[in-house]
Amino acid sequence: MTENRVYNFSAGPSVMPEEALLEARRDLLNYKGSGMSVMEMSHRSPVFAEIFDSTQEKLRKALSVPDDYEILFLQGGATLQFAAIPMNLSCGKTADYAVTGNFSNKAAKEAEKYCTVHLAATTAPEHNRIPKQNELSLTPDAAYFYYCANNTIYGTEWQYIPETDAPLVCDMSSDILSQPVDVSRFGLIYAGAQKNMAPAGLTVVIVKKDLAGKELPFTPQVMSYKTMIETGSMLNTPPCWCIYMLGLTLDWLLERGGVTWMQELKRERAKRVYDFLDNSRFYLAHAEKDSRSDMNVTFRTNSPELDAAFVKEAAARGLVNLKGHRIAGGMRASLYNAMPMEGVDALVAFMKEFEREHV
Repeated sequence: MTENRVYNFSAGPSVMPEEALLEARRDLLNYKGSGMSVMEMSHRSPVFAEIFDSTQEKLRKALSVPDDYEILFLQGGATLQFAAIPMNLSCGKTADYAVTGNFSNKAAKEAEKYCTVHLAATTAPEHNRIPKQNELSLTPDAAYFYYCANNTIYGTEWQYIPETDAPLVCDMSSDILSQPVDVSRFGLIYAGAQKNMAPAGLTVVIVKKDLAGKELPFTPQVMSYKTMIETGSMLNTPPCWCIYMLGLTLDWLLERGGVTWMQELKRERAKRVYDFLDNSRFYLAHAEKDSRSDMNVTFRTNSPELDAAFVKEAAARGLVNLKGHRIAGGMRASLYNAMPMEGVDALVAFMKEFEREHV
């Protein structure tokens, strides 16, 4: 690492590729001879239009997004989409929700304000597993089926795409760009950028074009997919800097082999941590093996005091943001795309050392 940087295991905002950060630093004051920073230029200027269009095309290439899908660069985070999705897609019908963690639970509760929500599955209260296909209770003629692909707080991840007759809506905030995705199987995919893509402030929505234009009459224009498609994501000023940083991150990803390359890395990163956990009698992994997340590894000792000591001592070694979410406690190591393998190895080495000192 450069300049005494730490290994940042934060669940978001999270680690970004150093190459992208260094390029942004080079262009910070004067982007490509424009005489100004990206943070200063008009979102309707020709210079930024090139940044915007090229970033969209890079994302379309990285995820093999079909032509009948629009890519929108929005704001409001995933939380705004909790309301925008039922406003745009429910069409007076019941929507199916799989609640497998904190954020899908919040999404379901928000959707109840705008449509009838049917609980297709829940893993509460432990949220340590993902329901299997035959456990899903599906509504005939549902408006859509909603799920969150990766649960950052509890460390679980869907290992399959659900089979439904209704359009699939998926929150991919914490595992987008980490593996190939068959976008054509989804009606809508969305993701907050601050985990695998860019700084906080950008939300990417990938929506099938024929689903737009059916919003509820009281839907605010800034939350209307039809309006945002028609205005090219520029009804209002978009998050320009975040879009630029997404472009740099996509350059980094595509130059190294894209999502296929990243899938191999993510599996190896997670394997090194889980292999150690599975052979330890000191640490307890939270998620069941067939539901484990490659992005967020959640674990604990048998003592909250030891958990706190682990987090404190790890931080002193440059392994930061390992404290688990306040809901779940314990520890959480987020192994997002930009986490180098050296960081994973440093974490496992510290886990071994901490175990030796406290057994």
